[in-house]
Amino acid sequence: MPHPLSYQLLHTCAQTGARRGRVTTPHGVIETPCFMPVGTRATVKTLLPRDVAEAGASIILANTYHLYLRPGHALVREAGGLHPFMYWDRPILTDSGGFQVFSLANINKIQEDGVLFRSHIDGSKHFFTPESVMEVEQALGADIAMCFDECAPGTATESYARAAMERTHRWAARCQAAHTRSDQALFGIVQGCVYPDLRIESAKTLSDMDFVGYGIGGLSVGEPKPVMYEMLEVIRPHMPTNKPRYLMGVGSPDCLLEGVLRGVDMFDCVLQTRIARHGLALTRRGRMNLHNKKYERDFTPIEDGCDCHACRNFSRAYIRHLVSVEEPLAAQLLSIHNLRFSLRLMEDVRAAIEQDRYGDFVKPLLEVKLF
Repeated sequence: MPHPLSYQLLHTCAQTGARRGRVTTPHGVIETPCFMPVGTRATVKTLLPRDVAEAGASIILANTYHLYLRPGHALVREAGGLHPFMYWDRPILTDSGGFQVFSLANINKIQEDGVLFRSHIDGSKHFFTPESVMEVEQALGADIAMCFDECAPGTATESYARAAMERTHRWAARCQAAHTRSDQALFGIVQGCVYPDLRIESAKTLSDMDFVGYGIGGLSVGEPKPVMYEMLEVIRPHMPTNKPRYLMGVGSPDCLLEGVLRGVDMFDCVLQTRIARHGLALTRRGRMNLHNKKYERDFTPIEDGCDCHACRNFSRAYIRHLVSVEEPLAAQLLSIHNLRFSLRLMEDVRAAIEQDRYGDFVKPLLEVKLF
């Protein structure tokens, strides 16, 4: 029986080898390469689902760890799953919560069976196993669920990274065995920290397990960007060409462009909305700080040519005023712009790949300090 999620590789750029694809899910089609806005707690911060859809998002990401703690997966299942609960009718991806267990929990104790951790909210004890995480993700009901993995820090020794990678592989097999929801795709996660041999071994091992798609985890966790790009380069020949590749937690404009150069199909990041809450806008000429007094009487849009709601209707001067007086509308308008900027950038990326000119397209952009 065919899986409800499928991937088509539509075109490979003759200049660069960048991939243009299409992911089909029960809740719609995702054109790739794509950027996925992050709705950590079943909401993209400051925005209505309508705003996110109008910005051009075809899929969003939600966080298993946070939703497990509040409001609880049983309540979300009672509501009919994340789609009706948060009023989003397009595809959703849920991460496994592994990164948060290791980075946010007040304490965590890794065991072969799973991870004991304390909630960052109230200190209560919880135990995540591959099986319990699959139960939570199936209750949430996203189109794509991620395996539970151990995310080693970028500074990990090779022996620590190997142990975490091998445990990730064992947990991936347990996730496969526990995952039974037929309308949900399960992605494996390549680990191996900053060690090329481990990355290659992980890519090969998980490819042999025949997941529907693959996350690339444990990057952008403290290592320099050139090291991240090197890891993408080394695993590229060992990843299945007929499956989507998702670089987890990465989404600054430069990383989007560099990741596509190295065969990545899917990205997500909180950066777009996080920096918006601090008065920062993304543009093709680099970051714009709307706190700056030079915009006080600037009645032009954030970025000429941008078709987002903020740029069509409001000036830099007005948004600077909102930022200065700490009005919540500032974060909303800047979030709309930053999401649209990233999604429009990916639209242009897809067109350039289709026309076999991605190398020409990306070169001048990478010469600008976009972020």
